[in-house]
Amino acid sequence: MLRKLLICGLVAGFFAGLVAFGFMTVAGEPAVDQAIAYEEAHAPPVPPGEEEQEPVSRDTQKGVGLLTASTVYGLALGGIFALVFAYAYGRVGRASPARTALWLAAAAFLVVYLVPFIKYPPNPPAVGDPDTIGERTALYLVMVWISVLAALAAVRLRRTLAQRRAPEVATGLAGVAYLAVVVVAGLALPAIHEIPETFPATTLWRFREASVGTQLVMWTSIGAVFSVTAQRVMTGRPLWAFGGRRRAAATAGE
Repeated sequence: MLRKLLICGLVAGFFAGLVAFGFMTVAGEPAVDQAIAYEEAHAPPVPPGEEEQEPVSRDTQKGVGLLTASTVYGLALGGIFALVFAYAYGRVGRASPARTALWLAAAAFLVVYLVPFIKYPPNPPAVGDPDTIGERTALYLVMVWISVLAALAAVRLRRTLAQRRAPEVATGLAGVAYLAVVVVAGLALPAIHEIPETFPATTLWRFREASVGTQLVMWTSIGAVFSVTAQRVMTGRPLWAFGGRRRAAATAGE
């Protein structure tokens, strides 16, 4: 069963990588090109004969390079998603495989990406001090881990509270606890401000907007494809069979 779920996750991740590549090509690459143009316009002049040749051309970066990175990233996310689904299904709520996959994808987008994004939003590749990239990466990963651990703690808290309170109340209290932890962490961690004052605000906004959109497309695609395939694997019946069965039951009840 786990092997079949892993295959479902890889298929979903590969598809999500292709969709994300298309979205990033249309929505994100123009902002990257504008950021690179800004960097080149404000770089100090290079003496003749000392120009550095790019090891990889820009056309290759936003073509084959971006496609490869998107699909590999999607495959990795899809595989991890399948493993997390295999553990979470039946342990967190009693929803169907398809509904569990959709909820899990939405939670992953929120916890793994959106919350850390609010504290440390990404910058175009041509912006930022190269000497602080290690520090910036470490702080971002710390925020990701805090968000993930807080989410796991909130799930356990909800399970405990649900034994004494209504499910809606338990869910609300667990959500408030998660929000409190990530807000405190966001306020405690140091802020990073490396955007030049003269950098075009529109370019920065479009890049970050494309970043959120890419992740949203990625997780939506993983959740949608995996929900259909996992439903088949776990129950032996396609997703649409359940809709037809419910309609038949409702008709019989009339």
